[in-house]
Amino acid sequence: MTRTHSRPLQQLGIALRILAAIPGSWAFSWGFVACGTAALVALGAPFHDAETALLMLGLLVFAGVFLWSFAARSVLRVCAVLVGGALLFNAAALLLQRAILS
Repeated sequence: MTRTHSRPLQQLGIALRILAAIPGSWAFSWGFVACGTAALVALGAPFHDAETALLMLGLLVFAGVFLWSFAARSVLRVCAVLVGGALLFNAAALLLQRAILS
């Protein structure tokens, strides 16, 4: 039986997923919490109630996105979704916060 070069490629794929999953899931869920908190405050909810509710929900989002990043077929798709989602959520949160404060 001959050895193929698939083992180093598998290890590289796992390392890339770990590198994408940990900071990517954190940035995605951070943006989700910030955007959701700003949206609830804009709708009239008290800040601390909105923050607490979104932090609890954000933990579930983090866990779901983290697990999905290992279940998805493509590492490129994982990176695109995590980075794109994080950028969109954080940009929306920034715009909402500026609108609330002005």
